[in-house]
Amino acid sequence: MQIDEDILAAASALIAKCAANGEMIATAESCTGGLITGALTGVDGSSSVVDCGFVTYSNEAKHELIGVKTALLEQHGAVSEPVARAMCEGALDRAPNASIAVSVTGIAGPGGGTATKPVGLVHFGCAGTARQTATYHEVFAGDRHAVRKATVLKAFALIAEMIDQKKGLGD
Repeated sequence: MQIDEDILAAASALIAKCAANGEMIATAESCTGGLITGALTGVDGSSSVVDCGFVTYSNEAKHELIGVKTALLEQHGAVSEPVARAMCEGALDRAPNASIAVSVTGIAGPGGGTATKPVGLVHFGCAGTARQTATYHEVFAGDRHAVRKATVLKAFALIAEMIDQKKGLGD
């Protein structure tokens, strides 16, 4: 599979940053279907930084693989801040070696959007060992490919911010 050069460049920079800071990554992906992990593992040296990836496209997978409570999914829907938070925290808890976990859940399109959850809406979560979980959401413009690409790049940026947050604490 061909990965965009700008995604590979961003992945390479993130791999280097993680390696320099002794971080290992886990992912919990829904709307990207493994693209985040795929991009990271497309970079030489990724085995020292990437611990594992969970592709949890269905609600059942979110529940069974990373422990997202069924009641949370029913109350807020899969594309929501509480679910993104639960996904990254569940991935971090289940990953054997990860110090940071990122999650994405959204509507890449072209269908599936509603007035309150439009196509392009993506919720992110980023959790780190001994760090506060961060959540973020954005509505990305463009087609399915553009939304997924923007999601991958934003996930990389959130991981980098989590590393910087730890460095800012004097660690």
